[in-house]
Amino acid sequence: MTVSSPAPARGAAAAAAAADRVAALRQARRRRHALVLTVTLALGLALAAVALALGAAGLTPGRALAGALGLGDPGDVFVVQRLRLPRVLAALFAGAAFALAGALFQSTLRNPLASPDILGVSTGASLGAVWALLGLGVQGVAVAGFAFGGALAAALAIWLLAWRRGLHSIRFVLVGVGVAYVCGSLLAWLMARAEVREAQTALRWTIGSVADVRGTPLALLVVGVVVLGAAAVAVSRTQPALTLGDDNARALGVRVDAARVTTLLVAVGLVAVATSAAGPIAFVALVAPAVARGLLDDGGSDLVASTAVGAVLVLAADVVGQHALGSLVAPAGVVTGIVGAPYLLWLLSGRSSSGRKVRA
Repeated sequence: MTVSSPAPARGAAAAAAAADRVAALRQARRRRHALVLTVTLALGLALAAVALALGAAGLTPGRALAGALGLGDPGDVFVVQRLRLPRVLAALFAGAAFALAGALFQSTLRNPLASPDILGVSTGASLGAVWALLGLGVQGVAVAGFAFGGALAAALAIWLLAWRRGLHSIRFVLVGVGVAYVCGSLLAWLMARAEVREAQTALRWTIGSVADVRGTPLALLVVGVVVLGAAAVAVSRTQPALTLGDDNARALGVRVDAARVTTLLVAVGLVAVATSAAGPIAFVALVAPAVARGLLDDGGSDLVASTAVGAVLVLAADVVGQHALGSLVAPAGVVTGIVGAPYLLWLLSGRSSSGRKVRA
């Protein structure tokens, strides 16, 4: 009589156990992801309520909500819809754009320092806008086009200078830092040679503020973020493969160079749209994806969580800058710079939260 070997049965049991573990991990990640998004959404709604209620004309939460819906006292409706609600929307959409761009840069280049403001893309957008204002005398919506062109030119310069039979993340970051210094120097030169009144007009393009974003610029910001956000969803399919490295991504059938070019173009577009409306709000693109990764706590990159965190971060910075500094009023870009600079120093120290060296 032949006795069957138990090896196939043990192999099948091990495979089933491994599949159960993978399913459990995926379910736990989905639950954590849902929790992070729920908490972020609740925090964003609370901050929006505070932003709509506080100000020189103080409103109760009920009056602020009624004003946002176009109900109640006409004065409340004017204050909320014409003055405060556009500022809240600008903060949310600009923060979402910067954070999503930062997440795309970092996941595509596999480098936590690959942020548009560090690489000079945001500075290039500011340079284009300030050159249009001070050098050409351009006003209005056309300034946004020059900001987009400046961001695209900076990204193209980085790409051409960093390309050596392929794109290496360390070389890309180093070249980007150099381009950022060049753009910053040209920006300072334009500001220094301008008259005082002209320099004050262009100041928003150097520090970042959502105070005066309304009307057509706000509409362009919202439409741009929605369209480019949809494009980011389309290109996000290649992100998990790119994070594994070029060779592994090619083995999975990903056209690495084409995927990287497309993804970075979408990210540059997001930076340009946000900068053209609100200026270069510092460190949001760097910090928001890192905060999202920390909240998810699985080492992965999540574009949705990063976008939500960035939106809340800029709105919180604007509320703090308006109401939490006493008689001082600080633009959102100043507040995010104060928060982001210590994080950058910690990141450059080479230690992650687990005590390991940060990989450049």
